[in-house]
Amino acid sequence: MSRGKIIIAGLGPGGKEDITPAVYEAVAMSDVIVGYKYYFTFVEDIIKPDAVCIDTGMKKERERAEEAFRYAEEGKVVCVISSGDAGIYGMSPLVFEMKDEKKSDIEVVALPGISAFQKAASLLGAPMGHDFCVISMSNLMTPWDKIEKRIIAAAQADFVTAIYNPRSVGRYWQLNRLKELFLLDRDPNTPVGYVRQAGREDQEVTLTTLKEFEPEATDMFTVVIIGNSQTYNSEGRMVTPRGYYRDEDIEADKIGQEIMIKSFRTIDSELKNRDIPLGKKWSLLHAIHTTADFDMENILYVDEGAVEGLHEAFVSGRLKHIITDVTMVVSGIRKGALDRMGIEAKCYLNDPRVAEMAKEKGITRTQAGIRLAVKEHPDALFAFGNAPTALMELCELVRKGQANPSGIIAAPVGFVNVRESKHMVKPFVNVPKIIVDGRKGGSNLAATLVNSILSYDDAHLLRPGRDL
Repeated sequence: MSRGKIIIAGLGPGGKEDITPAVYEAVAMSDVIVGYKYYFTFVEDIIKPDAVCIDTGMKKERERAEEAFRYAEEGKVVCVISSGDAGIYGMSPLVFEMKDEKKSDIEVVALPGISAFQKAASLLGAPMGHDFCVISMSNLMTPWDKIEKRIIAAAQADFVTAIYNPRSVGRYWQLNRLKELFLLDRDPNTPVGYVRQAGREDQEVTLTTLKEFEPEATDMFTVVIIGNSQTYNSEGRMVTPRGYYRDEDIEADKIGQEIMIKSFRTIDSELKNRDIPLGKKWSLLHAIHTTADFDMENILYVDEGAVEGLHEAFVSGRLKHIITDVTMVVSGIRKGALDRMGIEAKCYLNDPRVAEMAKEKGITRTQAGIRLAVKEHPDALFAFGNAPTALMELCELVRKGQANPSGIIAAPVGFVNVRESKHMVKPFVNVPKIIVDGRKGGSNLAATLVNSILSYDDAHLLRPGRDL
């Protein structure tokens, strides 16, 4: 007796138009068809009249595989059918495992089919244009702690992520947990699409955002696709570009600017929350670029409209002076921007009058420098990157009505009175402020925050560095 053959065939998501010619032919010529009984509705008019049909209920996969080998050993051509692609959460792995267990010499052939996530993706637009992964939420064969680790990895690695078996009667909370984990690393406005009964008569297609996504709207017949940081909504379609920002998109005047643009784009793609006002984001990108510290997302405080308003004041000529606590802050402010906008950046620390005042009044030189600066430029933008005593001095002068700063950048660094000095600034609700909370700060940070204000007109293009 001749040996039989087992063909494992993926029927696609459900519609006959999604069955490949090779699978169609395999089903039509097989002596025995084995599969979950629901799948037979997709191919009942293809099966030849004298074929034996072995249809079983759910969770009977091993029994179906056993039947396939029994008939194949009788010399029959057996077609084991799965929905989608049989190799993706389908029968292929089980049949090959059983072949190894039995040490069987039966020929086994796997024919690919269109997977449910591929069909869903085509209905949503083009969401799988870059690296992607597929995660099943079913914990029948995989423990939940393992699934959660995969979810975290997918979210952090910026994979476009397709979700199979998202929700069932017994599994009602897992998809909510997935959403919670993704929101830790993804912009709330990340496009999310989900398709119920893809390719079937009662097909439903929904496009939303990660923030608005409602897990309760899904079930076991739904495929969910979460975009990556580059995915966007185009006229009701999800589109993920084939690459991230590309070098040919960068029009830089100098090599240094090209590197800075690439750096800003990288930082922007890795922000936990990209859904923030442009002014704050522009300052945040500068702060992270200077420090390589993503904790800036948690500690950088920017008054609403502060960056935009101060930039406009400089551009209009109403604001002409920047005062700093130490000379290192002045050194870090872009000279090209100062020259282009006709602005003077000044530190009084080395003014001969400072040492004399400090000695006479029993105060620090930075305090004395601020007192002199306020007398000459009470409405300047004041930037602090080193000395909390200087910032505290300005706060006292504001309270006395002797200073009316156009803005304050509070980024002194250290351990003594640093946090307190920053808290002292916050009650001045009518003064635009940028504050680095806590102990962190520094002259380089204060300078880059000034630069973010001076270059705000480049923010919408994410194109820093024109004044390098």
